[in-house]
Amino acid sequence: MTGQTTVSAATSATDAASAPLLEIRDLEVGFTTQRGFVPAVRGVNLTLGQGETLAIVGESGSGKSTTAQAIIDLLPGTGRVTAGQILFEGKDLTTVSARQMQDVRGRLIGYVPQDPMSNLNPVWNIGFQVEEAIKANGVAQGRDARKRTIEVLKEAGLADAGDRLKQYPHQFSGGMRQRVLIGIGLSSRPKLLIADEPTSALDVTVQRTILDHLETLTRDYGTSVLFITHDLGLAVERAEHLVVMYKGKVVEAGRSTDILANPLHPYTQKLVSAAPSLASRRIQSERRPETTEHMDIASIGARDAHLIERADEREAVTTPDIITVENASKVYQIRQGGFKTKELKAVDDVSFSIPRGTTTAIVGESGSGKSTAAKLVLKLEEMTSGSIRFDGTEIGSLSGKDLLSFRRRVQPVFQDPYGSLDPLYSVGRTIEEPLVTHGVGDKASRRARVLELLEQVALPASTINRYPNELSGGQRQRIAVARALALKPDVIVLDEAVSALDVLVQGQILDLLTDLQSELGLTYLFITHDLAVVRLIADNVCVMQKGRIVEAATTDEVFDNPQQEYTRKLLEAIPGANFHFGR
Repeated sequence: MTGQTTVSAATSATDAASAPLLEIRDLEVGFTTQRGFVPAVRGVNLTLGQGETLAIVGESGSGKSTTAQAIIDLLPGTGRVTAGQILFEGKDLTTVSARQMQDVRGRLIGYVPQDPMSNLNPVWNIGFQVEEAIKANGVAQGRDARKRTIEVLKEAGLADAGDRLKQYPHQFSGGMRQRVLIGIGLSSRPKLLIADEPTSALDVTVQRTILDHLETLTRDYGTSVLFITHDLGLAVERAEHLVVMYKGKVVEAGRSTDILANPLHPYTQKLVSAAPSLASRRIQSERRPETTEHMDIASIGARDAHLIERADEREAVTTPDIITVENASKVYQIRQGGFKTKELKAVDDVSFSIPRGTTTAIVGESGSGKSTAAKLVLKLEEMTSGSIRFDGTEIGSLSGKDLLSFRRRVQPVFQDPYGSLDPLYSVGRTIEEPLVTHGVGDKASRRARVLELLEQVALPASTINRYPNELSGGQRQRIAVARALALKPDVIVLDEAVSALDVLVQGQILDLLTDLQSELGLTYLFITHDLAVVRLIADNVCVMQKGRIVEAATTDEVFDNPQQEYTRKLLEAIPGANFHFGR
């Protein structure tokens, strides 16, 4: 199919004659750059009916988010619609005034952006920000607005919403921040909800809760949902219809189950075969031969058999532990107004060890303490009690040159690719920064290392002079991975390091990490909520719940014979686990 493909997400038979809620016709969007005008969306057509759900999938930079942002006139920077129509309830949104768009945006069309940290104000508490949106959209005022604030946060999955209103974004985990944005997007009961990677920061159990709530809205309120996602399991479970985008064009469209069971376009076939969300169902299967040799698509994807072979090799060799965590605890004092505080035990008496040259994954729900445990290992947070030893040395006593040496040997890749990159630094300077800080090489050798790292993470050399705001979320995360690799560390702590990546690049990064581990003897601590990724890359798994490790074993033992009901629920909640995807 071509970019002129139209998705027909038809309404029910009784409404077949009525006009669609959203219709996009021949949409063209581009950005003005120093090198001229760059087209980002080229001739996209799609139709979404009342109460229907449509998913748009594709790799980073394919035009998914740009299409969604164009609908509500939130294109970043110099982006603008250059041709086509965006008809919402018959009205062309490309021709309305800014004031008229404000009446549509939020009240009639809700929007859940991709990045929770960049879209929540760090100096305002959560309750104020949600209440502000509710008032601005005319949903409620005064005390009713505060009551509605608590309601929407509970609907979005924050059971203790009333106690968290006075907390700030930095006190929330990535998943919790995402739930706040979802609550804001749903607060006015919009006719259309545009959700850009709405659950990429959420664990599978909370993801199911959120998506069940979206389905309830669709059914009870007639709300239509436009998903932007890289999770094909989520697309097949939650969306009736699917659009596959590549380089700004629609290359395949139709019913989700039909496309993902029998993908026809070579690019869609590539997406399906590379999707880590399907790993637990295809881990022993043979990959189909390359079908994209004549396409301008990077030959990337998760090589399952190769990854499993490497893991088997590591399991056959007994290696000493490079990191040992014993009875580690971290207690935060949470302000409750005035001088009152309450203790929050984020990590509670946790013990585990990581053998050198292996990968240990910590999984669990959002807020279970995974990221806090990673910060303790990185010495970015001080333990309240317990012990952490790195290569035989207690890290709690490190300072000065010893601490700098530790930092060089243990590098992080954080969850949020937006907040962890300095917007004033070019890509080249960002990757070069750790080399400069640790006095590694001269200017020429550092530039050569930067170019080498860009190639490793599948970014063109021209990226070196670009800035974070010019990159997609997936591209930013690849920069973060390249920066962590710059010093050739012994240990890399990856906090949701591939959650923002599309399936093709995700597969490439996982394969890259595995190759580097084999070649350089790297050790990984992988923090993730994506159990399918764990199945691909981890040797050992620790399952965390409410700050404690409730199950720890090899990856095969946890997946094949989970001992805890909590672990079984995590596995059962993997999107698309029971769907037979095409090959």
